[in-house]
Formats: sequence, C-alpha cells, structure tokens
Amino acid sequence: MNLEKVVFGFFILLALTLNFGFVYGEIANPAHHASWELFAAIIVNLIATALKFGERTQIGAILLASSLVADLQLIAAAMVWGIAVYGTGAGLTEMTMASIVSLAGGALLANIVSVTLLIIETVKIHR
Repeated sequence: MNLEKVVFGFFILLALTLNFGFVYGEIANPAHHASWELFAAIIVNLIATALKFGERTQIGAILLASSLVADLQLIAAAMVWGIAVYGTGAGLTEMTMASIVSLAGGALLANIVSVTLLIIETVKIHR
C-alpha cells in the first residue's frame, strides 16, 4: 500500500465530507450550518489542492481545476459570512445564509467531480 496515495485520497474524501456536512440542512437556517465546519472545509480543501500540484496528466489538470473551483467558492462563502456579520448592520439573514450555503454547494459539486475522477483513475490503474 502506498502511503502517499492513502494521504491523497484521505484529504480528497475529507474535503468532500466536510463540505457536505456544512451544506446539509435547511438552506436558510444559520443554526444548521456551523462556521467552524466551513473553516475546516476551507483548510482541508486547500491541503487537497496543494497535494494535486505537480500532476502532469490531463486528469491531474482537471483534478486541480476542480479543487481550485472548490477553494474559490468556499473562500467566497466565508467572505460573504464575514461581511454579513462584521461588515454590515444586518447580520446573518436568511437570504445571506442561503447565499453562503449555495456557494458551498457549488464547492460540493466540484469536490464530487474530484472524487469521481479519482475513482475513475483508480479503476483504470487496476486494469
């Protein structure tokens, strides 16, 4: 068993599951979406992105691109959250929370693409 591949797969799957955990729940209800979970999803996604650098194949390029999309959307969600809480007097409204969860949902879709490509690549290697 290759430890490097285990770590790589671990972070890609952890990024997906943390992102799913944040998105899961009623879209506009802030009580269903923890800020620490969004923060953890961002950190793990950034680690997963760093692990994807250096891959020279076409599938590696798509893996990196999907990871960059997820990073961008999660960071945008965190910025919207921060601006809503600290930059405006309105606070975290239902509409703002829905926007945050929608951005994280886009990142979730990008993470699903990453995991799907990883599975396809793994199946191709065994043949």
